[in-house]
This record gives sequence, C-alpha cells and structure tokens, in this order.
Amino acid sequence: MSLPPQQTIPHLRKACLPVGLVALTLTISACGGGRRLPSLNGAGASFPAPAYQRWAADYKADKGYLVNYQSVGSGQGVRSFLAGSVDFGASDESLSDQDFKAGAAGQRGAVQIPMLGGTISPAYNNPDCTDLKLTQAQLADIYLGKITNWSALGCPARPLTVVHRSDGSGTTFNFTNSLSCFSPQWKQQVGVGKAVQWPVGLGARGNEGVAGLIQNTPGSLGYVNQAFLRGDVKPAALQNKDGQFMLADSKTGAAALNNISLDERLGGEDCNPKGAESFPIVAFTWILAYQSGQGEEKAEAMRTFLLWSLEEAPQQQAAELGFVPLTGDVLKRAREEVAKIKG
Repeated sequence: MSLPPQQTIPHLRKACLPVGLVALTLTISACGGGRRLPSLNGAGASFPAPAYQRWAADYKADKGYLVNYQSVGSGQGVRSFLAGSVDFGASDESLSDQDFKAGAAGQRGAVQIPMLGGTISPAYNNPDCTDLKLTQAQLADIYLGKITNWSALGCPARPLTVVHRSDGSGTTFNFTNSLSCFSPQWKQQVGVGKAVQWPVGLGARGNEGVAGLIQNTPGSLGYVNQAFLRGDVKPAALQNKDGQFMLADSKTGAAALNNISLDERLGGEDCNPKGAESFPIVAFTWILAYQSGQGEEKAEAMRTFLLWSLEEAPQQQAAELGFVPLTGDVLKRAREEVAKIKG
C-alpha cells in the first residue's frame, strides 16, 4: 500500500533552484520577477496531512508559492505553534482557553480556522471477516481488552490485535472522546486525551503509522482518518446514536458535522452526533495562525494560502481524498476568521 508521504515540499524548476536551505524562506524573486510572497512552514495533525500536502502541490502549481507541511501529530503541532517555531500549526482538537493565552499565541494572538471535516473510522485487516459491523459498546470493549478474539464479533476465530496511536494526537482525542460517550467504563478507567494509557494494543506514530501497522498485521484493528482506508485496511461499519450502522464517507461525515455547534472561536466537537445518516466519530480539523507579529508579507502569504484552500476546487479535491468539505455557515465563518490575520 502506498501511504501518504510524511511531508511535501513543492520544488522549484531546476533553473530556479535556490542555493542552500535558507533560500526557501526568502522571497522568490528570481523565478518570474515581480513581488513574490514568502514561503510558509507548518506542522501538526497527521489526520489532514494528505489534503494539506496535496494542497501544497496544487497551490505551488496554481500560484507559484511554497508551503511545506510536516505531519507530526496534533500534540507536536500545537507545541510548535505555541513556541513560535512554525508559521502555522494544525490540530484535530480545538485550542483550550489556556492555549490561547500561552507562549506565542498569547503574545501575538491566535486564530483557529476549521479547514475540513473528517471521520475517524475503525479500520481492520482480516480477509476472513468481510463487512464487519461494530456496535459502539463492542468498539469500546475491543480497546478495553475485553474482546480479544474475532469470534466475539461474529467472525472465524483468530486472535485480535489492537492498534492505536503512540504519539500525542487530535485523532486520538476525538476517538477517545467518542469511546467515553460509548462506554461508561472507558470514561472512568481511561478517559479522553491526545495521549492516554491504553489498556491493550500496539502503538504507531501518525495515521500513516497506524495504517501501515494494520496493513502489515493480519487480524488487527485500529482507527484512522477515512483517507487512510485503502488496500488491506478496510473500514468497519459503526452503529450511530440512532442505531444505524454506517460506513465513514463524505456523506455520513457531512450529516454528522452539520450537527456540531462551533463556539465564537470556531472550536467545538460532539462525541456522538445525532442523525440517522450520521457517522458517529467525526471532527473538524483546524489550522492555527498568528494574528500579528509575523510581518506584512508573511501575514499576506497566510491569508492568501488559507483563502485559496477554502475555495470550492481545493475543498472538492480534499473530498476526493476522503475528507468532508466545509459548506454553508461554517465556511463563511472560516473565511471571516482568516481576515483577522494581520502583520
């Protein structure tokens, strides 16, 4: 299986290659003349990485500007953003009130802009078990270590290997947030977090790593963004709040996202959204940007890239990669938030 790359750095044509890495941060005036915007460097969530990295390549082709995105997980992305070591961060968990006051965010001001939605799907590799359907209680019991054999799920008997994230992750936050709604025992014993003390299982870094471990471990089950469902990494249908078994896709994700209310800072989540057509584990993913302190050109570069990303074509491109595009009031509010980014 060809998994999404860890990073994408769109390259200049050979005639315009910069000398040394430092040149990547400079204005690119040698390739085409005229005023050019500086490159952008961001880091964070692996959940939206396939979309962000595709956008970086398409944005370079469309506008000629460089964006580099490092898929390092939401936890590291927020830490880098608060430290001021990146031009933008990315997270699958909205910032806390404390985060908004901490480090570079507190000094320079911060905005969090929803860029996409996505589902977090149970994913498994078991050729002997097709069309797997899981209740919410069964999914929690698998991660509690109470279900250890595929026979308990109506499949031929074989040991069940649990896979989870080993790094701090917004994907994990949203997944464990839903497990806490699905299971009082999970809520009491394990709880919610970007990183938790897993009762059982093997860990891997990033959605990429979890998908790769599932791919290489027959009899395994984990959780990934639907964009990583491919090859031997199959989706399991999950029972929603209304009792319906749904697969993760753009339609079921959109139905769920439309039932999530965002606050004045455009943050928010729902651990088990209502709706007969809703997939039960769904979340927005955010880009974190500074309101000030980056200079006029860098601020313009951020606004230009973000507004381009919120246009119809990039959003639909993300949908083809397995994400849920923004629509309606959320899209309008996201564009308004971009306007708060100043020099």
